[in-house]
Amino acid sequence: MAENTSSHNNANRKNIPLGFDNFSIRAFGWKAPQLLDYAAQLQVDTVLFSDLLVYESHDESYLKEVKAKADDLGIAIHAGTGSICPTSTSYDNRFGSAEEHVSLLLRVAKTLGSPVARCYQGVGEDRKTEGGLAARIKDTVKVCKAARSQALDAGVKIAIENHAGDMQAWQLVTLIEEAGTDYVGATLDAGNATWTLEDPLTNLEILAPYAVTTGIRDSAVWEDENGAVVQWTAMGEGNVDCQTYIERFAKLCPGVPVQLEIISGFARPFPYLKAEFWPPYRDIRAYEFLQFQKLARLGKPMSPFKAPEGADPKQAEQQYQKDELERSIKYCKEVLGLGLKS
Repeated sequence: MAENTSSHNNANRKNIPLGFDNFSIRAFGWKAPQLLDYAAQLQVDTVLFSDLLVYESHDESYLKEVKAKADDLGIAIHAGTGSICPTSTSYDNRFGSAEEHVSLLLRVAKTLGSPVARCYQGVGEDRKTEGGLAARIKDTVKVCKAARSQALDAGVKIAIENHAGDMQAWQLVTLIEEAGTDYVGATLDAGNATWTLEDPLTNLEILAPYAVTTGIRDSAVWEDENGAVVQWTAMGEGNVDCQTYIERFAKLCPGVPVQLEIISGFARPFPYLKAEFWPPYRDIRAYEFLQFQKLARLGKPMSPFKAPEGADPKQAEQQYQKDELERSIKYCKEVLGLGLKS
């Protein structure tokens, strides 16, 4: 994100909680207690456990121990999982049917004191399935409606993410409104916006009224001979206007934490100048695409991550992810004025 260095030493505090998604440091394979210790070390306010495998058990007694540890450390937990759409190419049936999956997530969230149950519909490949995203949205709405009573009784909002190239912001709004805004909201993901040919700022303006949690990272977007390329980055190292984004976020999403989901080091091409690119993307709206193109014109190519020669690949990946996250947290605190702790 574009950086305004004048704010480095005198950032205006935004009164916005700051945290991270455990996926940011996935290479470590840490479980919930280790992640909470690390979050305390980083002096953040929240942590998003974005999968159900981060717990040693889903028994109530174990989850209550995790909550007690988080409470002692002064860290709020947001609970999550993956796809809840049974017809998505990304659906994982290890937790049973989609309805059973959501029921488990809501129970876990309630026990942990999480106000949200983060999940997603699917991935960009779902655009190529029979009926495309419109059909997958209907299937997801059906699953949500089956869980409405449990969600309302638990006081937990199902927080659906714009995820991995699946829905643009307006499509996620359609899903949320069809399911019901009394128990369904949005997990606002700035990085995933660029995978649906959106400028994150445009995505924010549309999704903000529905946002209850987040997954935030920066993106480098640049043009090439076939269209554009996107590479997610640490905060402050892409070409999204970070200062403007956070100023608007503070105004539009009061009380919603900024939780960093840093996934960087690789690039994805979007060859939209080729006719064969468009069949799965016919639902892309012109305004959003034009804003994305403007963003791409500002960007410069980045090199992908490569482990140092002779280094252990796993250790190198772990160190890279840790460095990316910690640099991002430092930037958010010192430059953007995020976080409630000193």
